[in-house]
Amino acid sequence: MTRQHLSRTLISWASILEPETADQAIRTASMPFVYPHLALMPDAHLGKGATVGSVIPTLGAIVPAAVGVDIGCGMIAVRTQWTEDQVRARGPLAPLRESIESRVPLSAGVYNEDLTDSAARRVEELEQLAAKAGFDPAGYVGSWRLQLGTLGSGNHFIEVSVDETGAVWLFLHSGSRGIGNRIAQHHIKVAAELCKQWWISLPDPDLAYLVEGTAEFWAYIRELRWAQHFALLNREEMMDRVVAAIGEHMGEPVAESERINCHHNFTEQEQHFRKQVWVSRKGAILADEGRPGLIPGSMGTASYVVVGKGDRLSLNSSPHGAGREYSRSAARRKFTFEQLDEAMAGIEYRRTDAFIDEIPAAYKDIDQVMADAADLVEIRHTLHQIVNVKGD
Repeated sequence: MTRQHLSRTLISWASILEPETADQAIRTASMPFVYPHLALMPDAHLGKGATVGSVIPTLGAIVPAAVGVDIGCGMIAVRTQWTEDQVRARGPLAPLRESIESRVPLSAGVYNEDLTDSAARRVEELEQLAAKAGFDPAGYVGSWRLQLGTLGSGNHFIEVSVDETGAVWLFLHSGSRGIGNRIAQHHIKVAAELCKQWWISLPDPDLAYLVEGTAEFWAYIRELRWAQHFALLNREEMMDRVVAAIGEHMGEPVAESERINCHHNFTEQEQHFRKQVWVSRKGAILADEGRPGLIPGSMGTASYVVVGKGDRLSLNSSPHGAGREYSRSAARRKFTFEQLDEAMAGIEYRRTDAFIDEIPAAYKDIDQVMADAADLVEIRHTLHQIVNVKGD
């Protein structure tokens, strides 16, 4: 068992933990409103303010940076009726990758030119929710509607994967795009200004918080919930397009036997240790007993379909992925395109050095992360990619 107490209010499940990451988590756990303790996941690594891989329960306050700037970021997966042999029998995989790339706008700042019928329906739902929440998303980003159904860049991806039985899955990672980032940045700034105004001393300026009961707190909660729903619908819209792409490739519609959609950057009110608390998961998924979840590795390593065990000390949580071992800049200095190409052997992907910072070696060993998470989730399926799609 890797679980250990790093302080009175910090429990860690990470066997791979850099000293500066532990120090950052200890600072966050020292905040007076953390109750009962911060749970540090096996994939923990440095983040802005709060560590990525943190589960932070709070009483009467929320730290916007502890949710992160990609509000609602998460995973979606669909199990299809086909096997790997059936997909490969249709010919080379490059046309399938290119079909997905043509349907889903990729890369930072790249949006839809117009909305499909399904995207328009989802946008209408979001417009109604924004009106109920009392704000206009266009005040943050005028083009937010065209961001629905777009992937972004960085570690966001779309994959065609195969499980241990040979079954083909569609796997996708993305969040609330530019609109979610703008909402998060605004409220992080508001929290910082209020803490300065109230002469509140912080162990880290990025741990500025909003106090429950204030107008600023509830404005954040309303817009946070809207952004979380945007992220969920964004994944649904993209997955529908990927489903259409592979259906066209295979010559028949996808018969979905399972669809899982889960956040790993979000806040919810939950009951833990006899108190109602705000739980901010920054790089962690909800793992109630029996709840299905998704934990990706890197673009060239295994990903997992899991079910939660409802571990009480982890606040019913589990890791959200492998977690970075090298920063993006450090990865670009250390690794080469030749090494990336070697790591992606057997996987159809867009061969470009733009993805060097996403090389599998830039991430922690996903097998070790999953071993550390053995008390938190049970592995149902292990997936390996045959097609990878990413934005620059």
